Order: sequence, then C-alpha cells, then structure tokens
Amino acid sequence: MPSSTPWCSASDRYPLEWRPSRWLVAALGLIALLAPVAVLQSEMPRRFAWPLAALAAGWGAWLAWREARRPPLTLDWPIPGATLHWRGPLLFLCAPGLRLSWWPDTLDDEARRQLRRMEELVAP
Repeated sequence: MPSSTPWCSASDRYPLEWRPSRWLVAALGLIALLAPVAVLQSEMPRRFAWPLAALAAGWGAWLAWREARRPPLTLDWPIPGATLHWRGPLLFLCAPGLRLSWWPDTLDDEARRQLRRMEELVAP
C-alpha cells in the first residue's frame, strides 16, 4: 500500500504577493491634510506654526506619494529569518532588511487562510 503524501509540507514554497495598499495611501493623504490644521489650531506662535504646517503637509504628501510608488513584490513564503505578525486584519512581515504590511484591501481571504496554514507548519 503506497504511503499518502501530506497536503502541504514545511518545505513547500508559497508565492506571497505584496502591493501598496490604497487604504494606506488614502490614510497618509488624510494625515497630510489634517496635520497642518492641527498645527495651526495649537497655541504655537504663528511665526513658527505656518512653516511647521507647511512642512507637515509636504512631509505627509511625500509619504503618501512614496507609498503609492512602491513596486509590487512577489516573495516565496517561508522566508528564512522572517516572522509574520497578525494585528487583527493587518499582517506584518519582518525579515532581515525587509518590512512589509498587508492591509485588508491587498490580501484576500483565501491568501490569508493559506498563510495561516503555512505559518502553522513552519512554526517551531
């Protein structure tokens, strides 16, 4: 009688796709709009508040632009030395030289389930 093969083994590689989240880009854009308002509503002297408000708006816009321009990646999971951290619907990957996050708009339910199964198989 032939032995059955497992459905999945720890040596299997799973292609993990990452792309910038539209939700994150929108949140960074909203922060870029609201940060100057917060600075101007503070009790900071106006001669310092206006330049700081402009700096906050520019920095927030640059962060949103930079996140939107990041190229998509395809990784093979499991990655040596990498860990996955789940924070509710958010997934964070921490690896040497690499930090990525998946928001709910970038990772569908099937991929999320597959990652949880793979994570259980490679966990010590």
